[in-house]
Amino acid sequence: MSMTDPLSDMLTRIRNGQQARKNAIVAPASRLRVNVLNVLKREGFIRGYSEAELRGGVRELTIELKYYEGAPVIRQIARVSRPGRRVYSKIKDLPRVYNGLGISILSTPRGVLSDAEAREKNVGGEVLCKVF
Repeated sequence: MSMTDPLSDMLTRIRNGQQARKNAIVAPASRLRVNVLNVLKREGFIRGYSEAELRGGVRELTIELKYYEGAPVIRQIARVSRPGRRVYSKIKDLPRVYNGLGISILSTPRGVLSDAEAREKNVGGEVLCKVF
């Protein structure tokens, strides 16, 4: 069965894994998912991730979740732009998540970036998700 929103599936797996206090979770791999995980790792929301090939053409991501004093580092992770309703933002209209404590992840012409990186590079794009 095909999946309509693979990124939302990965975010839900992260949310559920942290609720169950898992150290690591497994998700199917794709380029968009890897790019989003790179942003989450750069911003310090996950420990890291590794990619493994199960069989020809089928890859899997193992995502190491991060906790601080027993509590998950990611308090809230939500999809903004969905397949049925895409949300785009210009550079001057980029949303601030909890007044800068959280991040928005954007898909821009320069790659997948956090909102701070997008402001630095002066580029807007599709708002994929918000993380706090």
